[in-house]
Amino acid sequence: MSKGRHVCFFTGTLNAMGGAERMTAVIANALADAGYTVSILSLWDKESCFPLNPAVRHEALFAERRSFKKAYVATVAAIRRYCRDRKVDVLVQVDTMLALFALLATVGMGVEHIAWEHCHFDEDLGRRARRFARRLAARYCKHVVVLTERDRLRWIEALQPRSNVITIPNPLPFPFPGQPAPRTSQTVLAMGRLVDAKGFDVLIRAWQRVSSEAPGWKLVVHGEGEERAALTALIEEVGLQDSVSLPGICLDATEAYRSASIFCLSSRYEGFGLVLIEAMAFGLPIVSTDCETGPRDLLKDADNALLVSAGNAESLAQGLLQLIRKPDEAARIGAIGRERAVDFALQDVAAKWGKLMAQM
Repeated sequence: MSKGRHVCFFTGTLNAMGGAERMTAVIANALADAGYTVSILSLWDKESCFPLNPAVRHEALFAERRSFKKAYVATVAAIRRYCRDRKVDVLVQVDTMLALFALLATVGMGVEHIAWEHCHFDEDLGRRARRFARRLAARYCKHVVVLTERDRLRWIEALQPRSNVITIPNPLPFPFPGQPAPRTSQTVLAMGRLVDAKGFDVLIRAWQRVSSEAPGWKLVVHGEGEERAALTALIEEVGLQDSVSLPGICLDATEAYRSASIFCLSSRYEGFGLVLIEAMAFGLPIVSTDCETGPRDLLKDADNALLVSAGNAESLAQGLLQLIRKPDEAARIGAIGRERAVDFALQDVAAKWGKLMAQM
């Protein structure tokens, strides 16, 4: 693909603190830096939570989120106008659900499609239409990008796709830290959207035991979401107000990692788990649930993390206490993780995207 051709990332919105939104901005910026003509088209809201390269043009079809099921025809027509007027050559769908709009919108226009899957294959996020959208993407997109090799094999097994299914992991979104975190505080860090999938309710219940057996340690959970009220009520119910805090969205994630000594991922499921790579880059030892699909690809138990069963507060507490009580083991796990995180440097992952674009 010539760098003069127009690559457009098609997404729901950039005005949300989510992993897919963040990666859209990061990869779009990287391709623009490499000389590609890049734009981002959001379904709604032209604002972005993440900085964009001045060369990346960001537009939105609608000012606010709407019922796209009711406005399906209008949405398809608007996408078609955008691709025609902006002369889009490659449309990267930042969610396989968007295939339901994008493929029909560009019929007969010569636009090539890449579907970018951010969740693992066996999780439909409560929307059965996602299964149909994945089948469409596997048949009609030139490439499907998934985040882990495990998920790539699952796509091939389940769908026998005509598309080329390739693995490109998410990159570390900031420069690799020159030094690991000092790990001098008594702080366990967790980070993510405050939603059921992240399992923060399980982590808070696990913290009941941790706080009683390791007094002085604090749990900090950065993020925002629909579960804030329920999590706050749970903290009060179990009497952990003095050792658990929910400070909201972290505007400087690097500072949060530098200030922590242990990182915990309590998710019930993950598509990738970018926070794991970030924590490893800072040399933080990790306790993580052994959930699909990212943790199982990124982590090895007793090597660069301690893995525990998902949804099990007692196992989570045991893992955290093990690292708290055994500082030498914690330091070893953190050092191995930091070495592994080098593989996810932005320039290396961006090069994989560049290679993909060269095949278009």
